[in-house]
Amino acid sequence: MIVVNLDVMLAKRKMSLSELSERVGITIANLSILKTGKAKAVRFSTLDAICRELDCTPADLLEYRPE
Repeated sequence: MIVVNLDVMLAKRKMSLSELSERVGITIANLSILKTGKAKAVRFSTLDAICRELDCTPADLLEYRPE
């Protein structure tokens, strides 16, 4: 199972979802889908933009947990 830790990184960076949305040009709705783990896929360009704004790596955002 892949777990998305976007909420953890947002809290660490003291950034709101709406602020991240504005910075990366992605709707709040789409970021919410990603944050809640309901996304079926994520584009590398989206992941790159999020990592750039949060100053993190994909490994900080995505975690694999065996079921």
